[in-house]
Amino acid sequence: MTFLIGAILGALAWFFVRIVIFGVYTVDQNERAVKTSFGRAERVPGDKTTLDEPIAENLRPEERERYVYPQVRVIQPGGPYFRMPWERIHKVSIATMTVNMAMDLEDPSANQGGTRLEAVTKDQLNTGLTGQIRYRVSESNLYAYLFGIKKPFVHVMGYFVSVLRQRIANFEAPPDPLAAANTQVPGAPPLGNEMIGVSINDLRKNLRDLNEYVDTECRSAPARYGVVFDASLITAIDPPPEVESALAAINTAHNQVSSDISLAQAAADQKIVQSRRAVEIETLRAQAEMEPLKSLASELLELNKTGPDVLAAYLRNVRMVLLDKAQQIYLEVSR
Repeated sequence: MTFLIGAILGALAWFFVRIVIFGVYTVDQNERAVKTSFGRAERVPGDKTTLDEPIAENLRPEERERYVYPQVRVIQPGGPYFRMPWERIHKVSIATMTVNMAMDLEDPSANQGGTRLEAVTKDQLNTGLTGQIRYRVSESNLYAYLFGIKKPFVHVMGYFVSVLRQRIANFEAPPDPLAAANTQVPGAPPLGNEMIGVSINDLRKNLRDLNEYVDTECRSAPARYGVVFDASLITAIDPPPEVESALAAINTAHNQVSSDISLAQAAADQKIVQSRRAVEIETLRAQAEMEPLKSLASELLELNKTGPDVLAAYLRNVRMVLLDKAQQIYLEVSR
């Protein structure tokens, strides 16, 4: 009898500890949680999937069949909550994290100890990249993050690096408007990036475009892996040390040539402006000289209309004025 009472009390104590104490949990403000029952995550009503969420808009048509995850019930911050012994709570932090883009979570010694990511440009130049990535877990696709991929962030980092290296290997600078305008002048030397032909200079000048391209390509990451890229910022692109001095010399020569061309263009533009101004002045002077003649012609025309003898009388009066002012007069005498 005593044994039976002890067994019952022990069972009650185990039930109290296992159910009441360990069955109560809370969720912090920067956390979200998903409950599983016998290993199956609780779904939202209606059997909705990630294709019903806005994050699926960035998936390509061939990817929409591959990345289809069920929508699970997300436990919001608060508590206390209660769970049964056969239920398990999976908590994830949704805080924004910052990581070096060269970090390899599987091999910390890779990429020079996680400090410099290497990539090859289109002209076979091995460059080093440094920068940061800001990411966070997507609350809209916790299933993919918790259950779809074993190491989601490792997978996402690999995807990011592959997109970045692919873009660098095929990057071409957008056309320079100044160079395009200059090519319209016959015999004018080319300007802009065509004078160098080194892709690392194009990359350095277009870091913003490179960052925007990577961000655009990674917009599908929430639907794929449950990770949102808030931003990726490439801060520096450096050539190998053995070619850095040669590249610096090329850039110096290019800057000197560009400066000389700019000065020559400025001088030519100034001469063109001066020539146009001179033409305008001579045109105005000719117009000023022609204006009295036009006015006189108009007056003579009006006089001629008033009568046949009026114009002859006017010419006689004008001739008398001129004769009065003349000091010497030469008359032609017919023989």
